[in-house]
Amino acid sequence: MKFIFYTHSLISDWNHGNAHFLRGIMRDLTRRGHEAVALEPFESWSRGNLVQDQGEAALNDFATHFPELHAEIYSADFNHEAALADADVVVVHEWTDPALVSEIGRIRANGGTFTLLFHDTHHRAVSSEGDIAGLRLTDYDGILAFGETLRERYLKAGWGRTVFTWHEAADDTLFKPMPAVDKAGELIWVGNWGDDERSAEIIEFLVKPAKTLGLKTLVHGVRYPDHAKQALQEANITFGGWIANAKVPHAFAQHRVTVHIPRRPYVQNLPGIPTIRPFEALACGIPLISAPWDDAEHLFRAGDDYLIVPDGEAMTARLREVLFDRDLAQSLARSGRETLMARHTCRHRVDELLTILADCGTDRVTRKLVSMEAAE
Repeated sequence: MKFIFYTHSLISDWNHGNAHFLRGIMRDLTRRGHEAVALEPFESWSRGNLVQDQGEAALNDFATHFPELHAEIYSADFNHEAALADADVVVVHEWTDPALVSEIGRIRANGGTFTLLFHDTHHRAVSSEGDIAGLRLTDYDGILAFGETLRERYLKAGWGRTVFTWHEAADDTLFKPMPAVDKAGELIWVGNWGDDERSAEIIEFLVKPAKTLGLKTLVHGVRYPDHAKQALQEANITFGGWIANAKVPHAFAQHRVTVHIPRRPYVQNLPGIPTIRPFEALACGIPLISAPWDDAEHLFRAGDDYLIVPDGEAMTARLREVLFDRDLAQSLARSGRETLMARHTCRHRVDELLTILADCGTDRVTRKLVSMEAAE
């Protein structure tokens, strides 16, 4: 089948976690013999910031690491109807321009035979409700929400007839334990500052514990204001800035522990949604300690796959334990990766997507799915 994904960007992962997940989904679809194409706008905030931050050469990272992936940039005069004429499945990300969201829906309603899905991987449904409420989704065959609480939000608000939970996951062909290397540091965190949605939490659960324990710490991320960089410097934390996501497994391999610091909207309003970073960390087999969040859907086994702490003081204590107790560190790494590989890879999500298509797909897609099953 031919899958077309409208995304904010596939090429750039600068402050754009959906690119991580979509790359893994498209790679798995391609390995299964499907065709997968991403369409991204010429005016891409993520891609523009990447070039401004790192220069044009940074765009080469995408082609270098993902030669099998195809992304096409569209401008204002792009013919979307022609582009979708031979598509079987079209998935539209929630950062797509609202006018285009409506246009694609009209193409589907006016005789398009493809299955049309809307994909939400953000907290705007609760933090900026009007943005989602204003989208015209009546012509979409289904909604993909990256957590059960978000699915329930769509249903309660009446934003879609058929809504499915479709969590993010790790591309396990990329995110995996790297060959043993000498540990260059002790603690690593890969995460963006992000609109002051977790600024206090970063200080409490990362900066202060690292300073108290005198840990050799590395932070990668973007959008750190000057006062945040100053706080890192005062704690003797190295700030590495942006890192291509494909290089993160190697960075994890050079450190002994990492942390998860969820954004406040997920903790307060969308429990059960961890976002993609913990999936990727667990896939790499690095011990993970998390600030408070509610694993409402039991995605992982708290205490076995990762440790969770209530406050900064407990984070300090737990970091000390993991760093000095090799058996504990190895147990966490082994257990976390075990759960990840059993339930949360992009291969699992593609299986789920095909099941969803069997439920809400058009006749065109249903026939192809039956043909695929017969061929197996």
